[in-house]
Amino acid sequence: MLEVFMTKQASLIQISQKIFFIREHRVILDSDIAMLYEVETKTLNRAVRRNIIRFPEDFMFQPTEKEEEILRCQIGTSSLDKQKGSWGGRRYQPMLFTEQGVAMLSSVLKSERAALVNIEVMRAFVKLRQILLSDQNLARRLDDLEKKYDSEFKKIFETIRQLMQLPEKPNRRIGI
Repeated sequence: MLEVFMTKQASLIQISQKIFFIREHRVILDSDIAMLYEVETKTLNRAVRRNIIRFPEDFMFQPTEKEEEILRCQIGTSSLDKQKGSWGGRRYQPMLFTEQGVAMLSSVLKSERAALVNIEVMRAFVKLRQILLSDQNLARRLDDLEKKYDSEFKKIFETIRQLMQLPEKPNRRIGI
């Protein structure tokens, strides 16, 4: 059943593209998670509000206006627009779910699909964490190499600069 879900619906890469970094948290938008669960966003949000005690701020939060603007730029769509007088867009502020919030959603939405989606979303969060850790390890090793070889390379660059400078020609006197 899980293989069928992954081949037909969403891959790890597609889910990873829906994860954003806000307030030092990796989060997924309520509309994206609702789409994966194949429920309406308002249904998901209603279930969350009915069980709000299960969602402290480190599990789920709503973005500030500035964060909403950043999300709009990252997503590249106006689906987050709060203009109530226009067609389309959202009327309410979105909810952003952290990794723990997504795990808690499985206790709120009790369907087989919700369980399968949660498994894949959790895998996406774990994969992103692994990628970030490997990037941090690479950056740390690069810093170590730079510190170790900085003085040696500095000497090399100084020598190259000296070789690149043209020798000064003595000014010849013109005339008698």
